[in-house]
Amino acid sequence: MVFKEIALFLVSSLFSLYITIVMLRFLLATRRADFHNPVSQFLVQATNPLLVPLRRIIPPIGQIDTASLVLAFILQFIQIVLLTQIMGVSPGGLFIAVASIAELTRLVIWIFIIALIVQAVLSWVGTASASPVAPLLEDLTDPILRPIRQFVPAMGGLDLSPLVAILILQVILIALGSLPAI
Repeated sequence: MVFKEIALFLVSSLFSLYITIVMLRFLLATRRADFHNPVSQFLVQATNPLLVPLRRIIPPIGQIDTASLVLAFILQFIQIVLLTQIMGVSPGGLFIAVASIAELTRLVIWIFIIALIVQAVLSWVGTASASPVAPLLEDLTDPILRPIRQFVPAMGGLDLSPLVAILILQVILIALGSLPAI
């Protein structure tokens, strides 16, 4: 029983970490973030061993790095297969595919929520300009915050748009709650 729990923990943790790194690279590439940034360089170096060969097979579609999305899906699919095998469950391939898409969608939403929280904290402590993460967070969250700022202006110098964005993202997570999860 202990070995089963250890296996579940290791598979879940290691796959989730790497899938998050791949999704961060995809999201930052979509936003054309600065890839000379140290954080971006880490993401590139961590994902290149699997992405470079995959890019020879899967070309981008316009400005979308399709290989990154396919890699994230494949890794999520493998993670779910391994976790279900460890638990002694054998779901069908369609269930695993739908669960993989649902998990990746949840992951993207959580990436945005965490980015918004970290961005807000950095702005409060005044270290945003010194942090290499701050410009990447700005690039990542701008498409979400810009339309919200049109409807929720700053009040007394306080920008409430991150709070509104987090509330909207949480509502989306609740709506996704009916999809399969592992």
